[in-house]
Amino acid sequence: AISDYTQTLSKKPDIPTFESLTFKNRTTGLIDTSWSAIQIGIYAKHLENWLLYFPIGQILFVSGERLISDPAGELGRVQDFLGLKRIITDKHFYFNKTKGFPCLKKAEGSSKPHCLGKTKGRTHPDIDQEVVQRLRDFYRPFNMKFYQMTGQDFGWD
Repeated sequence: AISDYTQTLSKKPDIPTFESLTFKNRTTGLIDTSWSAIQIGIYAKHLENWLLYFPIGQILFVSGERLISDPAGELGRVQDFLGLKRIITDKHFYFNKTKGFPCLKKAEGSSKPHCLGKTKGRTHPDIDQEVVQRLRDFYRPFNMKFYQMTGQDFGWD
């Protein structure tokens, strides 16, 4: 929800605060589940829909966190899933301290390396920690269901 809000904020700087959009009623802590930024993070609900059309074995769940902390390892999982020879390794990456993300080293015949676009790695607004905790509590049962469905714990608690 926070990343989605940050992206919207970059395009519409005059939108209401994250906190005011998050709650139907701040006093009771009732989360506004009609807000798209909240809905997008209920991954189990989305996966249930996808599983109507695709068997779970045809879906690979890539960890965005591992893609940052271990890009070669996570892309190794992608290569394995696709039945490809592992050709992307640690030697293909360097960590860009300015962006805070790994970047691909320049390919042969290319004049420069490739990093994620300028929209990635934006600084998130400061969100009240009580609000963050309420969101963690809200998402926890959905995340547990998602972990059970995928057989992976993404550690989002």
